[in-house]
Amino acid sequence: MSIQIAPSILSADFANLERDLKAIASADMVHVDVMDHHFVPNLTLGEPVVERICQVTDLPVDVHLMIEDPDRWAPEFAKLGAASVTFHMGAAHAPVRLARQLHDMGVKACFAVRPAEPVEPIFDILDEFDMILVMTVEPGFGGQKFLANQMAKTRRLRDEISRRGLDTHIQVDGGVSPSTAATVAQAGADVLVAGSAVYGAADRAAAIEAIREKATAAYRP
Repeated sequence: MSIQIAPSILSADFANLERDLKAIASADMVHVDVMDHHFVPNLTLGEPVVERICQVTDLPVDVHLMIEDPDRWAPEFAKLGAASVTFHMGAAHAPVRLARQLHDMGVKACFAVRPAEPVEPIFDILDEFDMILVMTVEPGFGGQKFLANQMAKTRRLRDEISRRGLDTHIQVDGGVSPSTAATVAQAGADVLVAGSAVYGAADRAAAIEAIREKATAAYRP
């Protein structure tokens, strides 16, 4: 698997989203955080904005649902044009059924794990998912400090995926930057979400390339 970079628009200028989407054209996908102020203590954007994002970017749109009742809402975001939809452990009532529903819609299904949650409980259903998202910050706000202690969890997950010969990607979100990209990749992550490290840089394309180069050099499949 090659390294993929997914800039998070949580750190973009919401008044100039189309401009900021064009600024990350060299990325592999765009990461869109949807928060409902219930599952996490923040409120971001909803269906109308996600629909327009899908319409104005050529990048695959990776929607990360930090919301209650993803069983109800994940298919709705799939209908808007998302290429992949991520929902959280503890939020979905029937994660396997939801993953299969998303697959039937032609959309990748992804499962997210918060810092305090172990990955072992999802080992038995790994083959139902295209990607597992390991949060390296507490979900809800951008710009937080990277939690290096989540790398042991990432390694265990990569080892299990490799042991079973699965194609499941590992995505890491939170505090990813050129200084942490190698650490993340060494642990086995191949999809890196970066928000402020990209949108806080004067040259977004250069920031994406710097993260990609550091991660590619260190990646442990």
